Amino acid sequence: MDKKTRILAIIAAIAASILIITSPSGSIVIPKPNSSSTGTDAVQVIATNLQKPWALTFGDGKIFFTEKVGKLRVIDNGILVNDSVADFHVADIADAGLLGITTHPDFVKNHLMYIYYTYKEGDKLWNKVLEITESNDKIVDAKVILDKIPGAEFDDGGVIKFGPDKKLYIGTGDATDENSAQDLTSLAGKILRLNDDGSIPNDNPYLNSPVYSLGHRNPQGLAWDVQGNLYETEEGPTKNDEINLIEKGKNYGWPSQECSGSKEYQDALICYNISVEPAGITYYGQGKLDLKNSLILTTLRGNILYQLPLQNGNITSHKIILDGLGRIREIGVGPDDYLYILTGNTDGDGFPDKNDDKLLRVVK
Repeated sequence: MDKKTRILAIIAAIAASILIITSPSGSIVIPKPNSSSTGTDAVQVIATNLQKPWALTFGDGKIFFTEKVGKLRVIDNGILVNDSVADFHVADIADAGLLGITTHPDFVKNHLMYIYYTYKEGDKLWNKVLEITESNDKIVDAKVILDKIPGAEFDDGGVIKFGPDKKLYIGTGDATDENSAQDLTSLAGKILRLNDDGSIPNDNPYLNSPVYSLGHRNPQGLAWDVQGNLYETEEGPTKNDEINLIEKGKNYGWPSQECSGSKEYQDALICYNISVEPAGITYYGQGKLDLKNSLILTTLRGNILYQLPLQNGNITSHKIILDGLGRIREIGVGPDDYLYILTGNTDGDGFPDKNDDKLLRVVK
């Protein structure tokens, strides 16, 4: 999608007084943004002047995050370290670049992290997943655990997270080849599931395949609730963004279905028929914030941070937590039970201020 189209959509969204989303159980009304939603006492600035930040993760008291330009950065003892943990030669083009990051569940012991990034080989773009070992805020070892994931300037996927089963989940885009999402021999347009060493779990739904679910266009976020349910955010082509409840071996319909309509495919849990560009998502169980048993959703076009309360695996409403920050790319729950978010105003589609982009902590 080009920048002009995105800007026009932002203007249209601002002009609308409410946004209606659809779900299998009916309609939910999203409240209109209120400029008072962002309170300075509720948000603390951790770092500024970041270059196209994309994803974050936590480990051993540190915050690691990626900058799409190819830099892996770290917050150590509350301070942004000037030197990068590592610099990667990436294809930083539109949706592509240094994207997802996650720490190993046993990071304190092994200091392993995993990243997803786009590179160019000849005239083709590809993505790979790299396992890296960190020590004293520097990379000391690296190995490729998955390669030749189709890449593209748009719809490049890139989200990567460990599930409660200690398996590595990877969301890949269709890389602008929509038919690849239905092709089980392709790694594009899928949720993939691997062991931490890159091998294929023997309980995956397809024999000798990393594919966990298929029929995805452009996954952007993954999160698990306390029951172990997996939720995924996905961008639609111009509208019909989705939040999906991901189940093993299920087909989510792209390109034949957007959101719902056919018994052959899984219906989206939530369908945004005016695009909000959902990005990062996390689950908040219990903690210091009044967000118990909720998904917390970032939006790029919507420019809002939402609380999505859950009841029996269903989203019951949308509540505004923050607005006025511009595009919001990523979110995570820190070990201190506060929310950490990355803004996304320097990605070419936003309107950055002189201090963008930022890493922020939500404490109220």
